[in-house]
Amino acid sequence: MSTDDLTCDAFLGGRLHLWQPAQGYRAGIDAVLLAAAVPAVAGQSVLDLGCGVGAAALCLGARVPGLHLAGIEVQARCADLARRNGIENRITLNVHTGDIAMMPAPLRQRSFDHVIVNPPYFHAQNRIPSPEIGRETAQAGDTPLVEWVDAATRRLAPKGRLSVILRADRLPDLMSAIDDRLGSIILWPFQARISRPARMILLTAQKGGRSAFILRNPLILHSGQRHDSDRESYTESVRMALRDARPLI
Repeated sequence: MSTDDLTCDAFLGGRLHLWQPAQGYRAGIDAVLLAAAVPAVAGQSVLDLGCGVGAAALCLGARVPGLHLAGIEVQARCADLARRNGIENRITLNVHTGDIAMMPAPLRQRSFDHVIVNPPYFHAQNRIPSPEIGRETAQAGDTPLVEWVDAATRRLAPKGRLSVILRADRLPDLMSAIDDRLGSIILWPFQARISRPARMILLTAQKGGRSAFILRNPLILHSGQRHDSDRESYTESVRMALRDARPLI
């Protein structure tokens, strides 16, 4: 694969290096924060739906050695990059090229302790399409959010846990997509700064869970009321997750 239109970017303070397209959708802190919030332990299995170039799965694998990682990605080029990234970072990631609506047989025959999802952020009908196909698929896509949640739920083992990171304005769609197969829901708003509204949420749910709904205090990403210089301003817990591969707690 030519590297002329790719970049190799450091994640987790250089513990991980990922090849990704230079143009179009690129993995960001949402994938890293999703990985940092998953309460996986060595020996468990994890499926990343729409894994892209493998950012979330590989960040999780770098933090928790000994996981059984799998991913599915509809864009063949991104799936190839995810395989390459797994090999070059010495983290085993079994990537399937395919659509979550037509799950490949090897995945349909398995169940997982964790399913992680960083689905397309926007309503496809409510935005100006990107001329770059990869960006458009990653940001909007053709698969309704309810199908993402259903596919994830089907792949979860009993008591397995779903973790989803998404724009806050998609929360109503996400909640309406969750049915009675999932419970023990925990919602965690993410705010850029203490004075700003939440623009991102992390939701976890357990298959067969029966605990009461929990709304966590917001995670504040940046210190201070506003961006006042070129220096990095991440709060300590966020910085440790992004740079030191520490879990979000």
